[in-house]
Amino acid sequence: MTRITITGRRQLTGQVRAAGAKNAALPILASTLLGGGDCQITNLPQVRDVATMNTLLSLLGASVKQDGNKVVINTDTVQSLEAPYDLVKTMRASVLVLGPLLARFGEAIVSLPGGCAIGPRPVNLHLDGFKKLGATIELAHGYIRAHTTGLKGQRIDLETPTVTGTENLIMAACLAKGTTIINNAAMEPEIEDLANFLNTRGANIMGAATGRIMIEGVSQLHGAEYTVMPDRIETGTYLIAGMVTGGDVEVHHCIPGHLDSLISKLRECGAEVHETTDSIRIKAPKRIQALDVQTFPYPGFPTDLQAQMMAMMSVADGTSVITENVFESRYLHVPELQRMGASITVDGSRAVVKGVPQLTGAQVMASDLRASAGLVLAALAAEGETQITRVYHLERGYERIEDKLQGLGAIVHREPASA
Repeated sequence: MTRITITGRRQLTGQVRAAGAKNAALPILASTLLGGGDCQITNLPQVRDVATMNTLLSLLGASVKQDGNKVVINTDTVQSLEAPYDLVKTMRASVLVLGPLLARFGEAIVSLPGGCAIGPRPVNLHLDGFKKLGATIELAHGYIRAHTTGLKGQRIDLETPTVTGTENLIMAACLAKGTTIINNAAMEPEIEDLANFLNTRGANIMGAATGRIMIEGVSQLHGAEYTVMPDRIETGTYLIAGMVTGGDVEVHHCIPGHLDSLISKLRECGAEVHETTDSIRIKAPKRIQALDVQTFPYPGFPTDLQAQMMAMMSVADGTSVITENVFESRYLHVPELQRMGASITVDGSRAVVKGVPQLTGAQVMASDLRASAGLVLAALAAEGETQITRVYHLERGYERIEDKLQGLGAIVHREPASA
């Protein structure tokens, strides 16, 4: 096991390039199962979750040839239709193979994802949608067993706008006979990226950037070349890193329009923000002003930036209120921030953050991917040295984070936890 050690109180300045979006790459990789031929995917982030998805595809029998940020996948050789527990337990997004396997092969066996550190995220909405399309579903011995003699397009009204549920149903509907309409669909940009990739392969998907998505089923999909969109959450993390250190940071190769809610909040707390077509530059104020934040599904403020914003508000001038409306139990980073001197009180979904003049370095432990990013940002702002353990969470979604932070002037290094 390794740890990351950060010496704080260094102003970050310079430029950093956003990697490809993990949350777009995962469904795109899963969707290669929908048809044969070579799929060449570029701008693939080199993170643990992507490696796990590629391992799952290989286990199913696909040919997966990766070279850096590019991968060529051919699923003509798929033989297995089962995603086992040992893989699914490490990454909930493994459930995304359910829709493609069911649509193309008529059968899928996928382990139930089980518990999650940031609260329950049941797959019942996925399964209800598959049933409407004509699948039979059996839950037994911890596995989802899905079967169909042929999916047929239907109208599906989602109770809540689930991201992975929307993606799974889009993929299944691509090969269903007739028209499928998904109402109250999630509108995250990563869903539109998946739809764009599938359309490149011969699918017919309309409205993926809206709450009403229409899919005209086709008989088959072919191979294609595609470039994954930039990661808006990584982009936001580095912008907030510039803020907590009083710095001047520019993130390039990003899509500013995907971060309107964050940019609005950063301006509200005193930042100077400059946008181009593919970059965002942040100049931090002398003192960050307190503000209130509520997380919502896109285009609202992203829950995946909540922990990072909390780290920033911990050193703001005044009292901030953060309300988490997307996931239960997504405040596991609070006790660790408190160890660093943050003044935070949690009451249900609401966290009151009283800004303090200074955080101090401490030994802390990451509980999930975005919590680990929040701790990194707090460490960058803190006086002294902070040691963060369980950094494998960080590796799930951030490519070369130590190198990128060092390039901005941070003192950060990785070492064995026993050192």
